[in-house]
Amino acid sequence: MLVAILTYKVPLDVVDAHRPAHIDWLNSCLAQGTLLAAGRTNPPTGGVLMMRGERGALEALLKTDPFAVHGVADYDIHEFEPRLVAPGLDALAG
Repeated sequence: MLVAILTYKVPLDVVDAHRPAHIDWLNSCLAQGTLLAAGRTNPPTGGVLMMRGERGALEALLKTDPFAVHGVADYDIHEFEPRLVAPGLDALAG
């Protein structure tokens, strides 16, 4: 599993201009089964993506995110294997 922490590099009005394309990309990743969860941080300085798949493939996929393509955000990538999960999230356990 991979968690990508996004940090915005541009003002929020620029982020918001690219958000519709980013949301379309997220929905595509959900449909492919690679994206498990996504959301904006609070305060809105970036976001978090929880993904599953092979690290190299996920890193390549992240490069296609409109936020990456247009230089909107930096990505800090963390790979981990969930060992303890809450009831109902058993499919996440590695």
